[in-house]
Amino acid sequence: MKRFLFFTLLLFLTSQLIQAQDANISGTVMNAANDVKLENVHVVNLNQVKGDVSDDEGSFEIEAAVNDTLYFSYLGFKSIRVRVTNDWLKYGNVKVKMTEVGIALEEVKVGEVTLTGYLEIDARNIPIYENRRYSISGLNSGYEAGNSSPNAINKVIGSIFNPADALNNIFSSKERQMRKLRKVKEDKAIRDLLNSKYNRETLTAMLQISKADIREILSRCNYSENFVETANDLQILDAISGCWEEYKLLKRNKD
Repeated sequence: MKRFLFFTLLLFLTSQLIQAQDANISGTVMNAANDVKLENVHVVNLNQVKGDVSDDEGSFEIEAAVNDTLYFSYLGFKSIRVRVTNDWLKYGNVKVKMTEVGIALEEVKVGEVTLTGYLEIDARNIPIYENRRYSISGLNSGYEAGNSSPNAINKVIGSIFNPADALNNIFSSKERQMRKLRKVKEDKAIRDLLNSKYNRETLTAMLQISKADIREILSRCNYSENFVETANDLQILDAISGCWEEYKLLKRNKD
């Protein structure tokens, strides 16, 4: 009886260990409205920070373990998260259906400046927006100033005298999320996805930080409001990554 219980327990533990291991899982992404297979859908494993893109048959394959969360993103469709389950690992291909979203186009108003056709007059009427970047020796990134960030010079001076403390309150509570940055930057599929995104949705899902956190981090790193508003998600990722590496260096030197 004891021997039977022992082998039963051993079999259970072995099965649990196998299930916990990573495996390549596959699936097919489809339009929920008509079951049309979707090509070039970006699939990201949020837990392991790995990505893939669906082929012309809507198929994808990605490394994952049970309870990992896969994030599906496609232009014109609502992004979704799907949890990897045991039956997915056991029985193979799963159909993932995405819902198309309607995009209402607002009225477009062109320019506030009316051109006359005379160069000398038009040159005086066209507004000039200046964004300057200040470089500090010993730091890896520049600092933006200009109309979008009128207090940037003061921030630069503050960063010189107390650079680590300015970010400590933000990064100290988000250290686990920031450790994902290097993995994100190394995955080509994820970088390609972020390069086409401007809504910060994928970034917040992967790093598990809010849009307000992103804005605060970049503000502390002296990036202008104009950059925060107009940069794509890949540029934002690189900016946060550079800021994080700079923070670690400055904090290490201070300690």
